[in-house]
Amino acid sequence: MVNQEAKTPRERYRAQVRTEIKDRAWEQIATAGASALSLNAIAKQLGMSGPALYRYYAGRDELITELVRDAYRSLADAFGAASARPGADVSTLASTLRTWALEDPQRYFLIYGTPVPGYHAPDDITAIASEIMAPILDAFAGLPSSDTAAAFDAHLEEHRDWADGHPAPAAALRRALTFWTRLHGALSLELAGHFTGMGFDPARFYAAELDELTAPRGGDAM
Repeated sequence: MVNQEAKTPRERYRAQVRTEIKDRAWEQIATAGASALSLNAIAKQLGMSGPALYRYYAGRDELITELVRDAYRSLADAFGAASARPGADVSTLASTLRTWALEDPQRYFLIYGTPVPGYHAPDDITAIASEIMAPILDAFAGLPSSDTAAAFDAHLEEHRDWADGHPAPAAALRRALTFWTRLHGALSLELAGHFTGMGFDPARFYAAELDELTAPRGGDAM
């Protein structure tokens, strides 16, 4: 982290304005979604001209990238802190993921919801995403493996790029991937309001999914 006291007044002012721009951007996203993000509207809110704001962010995509990077970094840091706690396991990570998502649904949907039309994240975002997946792979690699390999294991053994070189066996890769997709599915439906009116507790459903995902396996064919 850069020492704020070491910055010049001009640099501190620039950092403050960029933070204010991001705050206004999150407000817009919460109201109308990321696809409707408007730098001109943000400039008006801040009492600036459009060209003046573009001195801080070159365009919409640069601002979205900053927001996406902040969101991924926030979750990566949360996972890092959770996995460093004594006794941390898969359940710890699942709880951390749900807490993080519920704290700010718009932040969650920006990175795990519908892609913003015309926007493409830079390569460094993938590196942060790998930091998020690594503790999950570590946790599943430490669990007892299945007695019988699933058919998908052989495919994963040959398609491991998404694991960023993690040495976990294919069965652990599969269980980690299943954990990630199923819990995100439950979270996305909950945060989008699709469970509203169905009469059950989404937290208990999430816990039930986790119980099934972490149950001892023997001869499964997931």
